[in-house]
Amino acid sequence: MSTATTPIRAANRVHRFTYAIRQVVAEAKKVEATGMTVRYLNIGDPNAFGFVTPPHLIEAVARAMRDGHNGYTASAGILPAREAAAADFSARGVEVSPDRVLITSGTSEGIELALTALVDEGDDVLVPSPTYPLYTAVLAKIGATPVYYRTDPSRGWLPDLDHMARAVTAKTRALVLIDPNNPTGAIYPEALRRQLIDFALTRGLVILADEVYGDLGFDGPVPPMAALAPDAPIISYSSLSKAYLAPGWRAGWMAVGATPRLDEALAAIKKLADGRLCSPGPMQYAVTAALTGDRSHQVAFRKELKLRSDLTVARFNAMPGMNVVAPQAAFYAMPQVALPPGRTDEDFVLGLLRARGILVVHGSGFGLPADGGYFRVVFLASPAELASIYDDVADFAREFAQA
Repeated sequence: MSTATTPIRAANRVHRFTYAIRQVVAEAKKVEATGMTVRYLNIGDPNAFGFVTPPHLIEAVARAMRDGHNGYTASAGILPAREAAAADFSARGVEVSPDRVLITSGTSEGIELALTALVDEGDDVLVPSPTYPLYTAVLAKIGATPVYYRTDPSRGWLPDLDHMARAVTAKTRALVLIDPNNPTGAIYPEALRRQLIDFALTRGLVILADEVYGDLGFDGPVPPMAALAPDAPIISYSSLSKAYLAPGWRAGWMAVGATPRLDEALAAIKKLADGRLCSPGPMQYAVTAALTGDRSHQVAFRKELKLRSDLTVARFNAMPGMNVVAPQAAFYAMPQVALPPGRTDEDFVLGLLRARGILVVHGSGFGLPADGGYFRVVFLASPAELASIYDDVADFAREFAQA
């Protein structure tokens, strides 16, 4: 074959890269092409289910655009947004200066910046199982290794410290904690949080504290982990995506803990941030509006989420061969179905999609064993729609068990 017609080879790292939440959509599109309606319960986008971005945030962005703030910003973000984020952390018990805060293109970019700055090729990072697949995707891209630590469904999906201790190696550089948790909806009690911080401190690990759902605990906001140990090497994350109902704006922030131990990491993160210029400019003005303005929408949102969570838990735990641990935050649940011999969680998920037009995500896409029977449900749809969907799930589960 001549070089003029030889296919251009993709980089090998791409073959290591997986992101199940989005990749299952390709199968859904095939189902839709047959004429079947697909009900998407795979992505946690509140706007897709009728929840509306607060008007004062929209006005802040529109005003920024009208006032001509449409050019590049400082790579770390505009100062008012960084000051607002620092003040918000301070109000929650974490003293951090604005110069240790970066505004990012969603929490996802902040996570990638930190992992790229901290972790060399061949290093290990402790990630929970189940995990949010962005972490394993980024680690695959930079040539590092995700090492899973177990979270225990019999204990409300809490981290298993004994298993975590066995997972640490000489190459381990960081510990990822997602609390409140995606995909399980778990919240870690304070005593466990202190144990996790001590675990990281004694082993010289940086904690990446993913707290995007911190304002969506059903009983109210969850304090940031760094409030328990101001001098610990903790990098904290949040964004407008979930609690402020603006996921498409890609506006997040990260705070690098005040300890001098993180000074070199902060410099490296800022250096990498320079290379991508900045996050979207007008949306940064909404960060100040969100963190200094009216948050009453969160009270109503949490109430709606708790209603849907209760329905989800009651329905799945009433299905033969099914069980689910009750979430305590956010809008995800991780049901488990008893699988017939030789079948996998992906068999169940794809079968449900093709037979009933319901798209959920298989547990193995989050790092769980394929024979465990777990799958993630996003319960943002209206209670009436969820009830109808759960009827169909129950019917399919009966058929699947007998197949």
